[in-house]
Amino acid sequence: MKRLIDLQGKKALVTGGGRGIGRAIALAIADAGGDVAVASRSMHELETVAGEIQDRGTRGFALVMDVMNREAITNGVNQAAGKLGGLDILVNNAGGVITDHPAKLDPLNHDGQVFEDNLFLNLTQAFYATNAALPYMMKQKWGRIINIGSGYAKNGGGSLAYSAAKHGLIGFTRSLAYSAAAHGINVNVLCPGWTNTRLVDWNVLGMMMGVSAAEARRIAESQNIQKRIVEPEELGAMAAMLASDAAGAVTGQVISVDGGFMV
Repeated sequence: MKRLIDLQGKKALVTGGGRGIGRAIALAIADAGGDVAVASRSMHELETVAGEIQDRGTRGFALVMDVMNREAITNGVNQAAGKLGGLDILVNNAGGVITDHPAKLDPLNHDGQVFEDNLFLNLTQAFYATNAALPYMMKQKWGRIINIGSGYAKNGGGSLAYSAAKHGLIGFTRSLAYSAAAHGINVNVLCPGWTNTRLVDWNVLGMMMGVSAAEARRIAESQNIQKRIVEPEELGAMAAMLASDAAGAVTGQVISVDGGFMV
């Protein structure tokens, strides 16, 4: 029976694929028939996800990649393409907030190195991964690049460097979409809101807000019109659709799966 979303024979790389949203996207692509390489800094988590992909009847590979290192990113993309036998889909999912103390994220007294590190993690590394993936896609005249943004890619309220980077990711996506279209490559941003992953530490968020962890979660839930925290699998389904021919006319777009965050 033909799948509604068919990625049979497609080859994908998902960065930050060991858990959370990255894992959900990798498994959704596999469910649609695609082969998937997952990359992050922790091999233990990656091997588990690669096994889950293989259990679905497609090929799954685990690759250690340090997305804070330019050469490691390029080498990782090429290694993924080598294992997969090409590359059709790149999901730039790796991201988050780097700091050893919340005070260093103070918008009015932001630590300079922390600012630059967070820009690299949430924006610059996506450039290097994309730059390495594009030749494979251009050669075959087909490709999908999905950048994972944030509710704070469109609104204020997030930490300064993180918000700046995620806003920049939208500009990066729209600019690249113009040039990539002639090569059959679609580029989009998928924006989650508050999502149930280990990256969301309610204790740290509460400390930054000056409230308890429980109150921080309640505040987060109140910021979308569904009054809930989104599950990673809800992002996975949308990413698989964007990666498929069903979304052939969708490019240069900012698509939110966020329960109606700050609408």
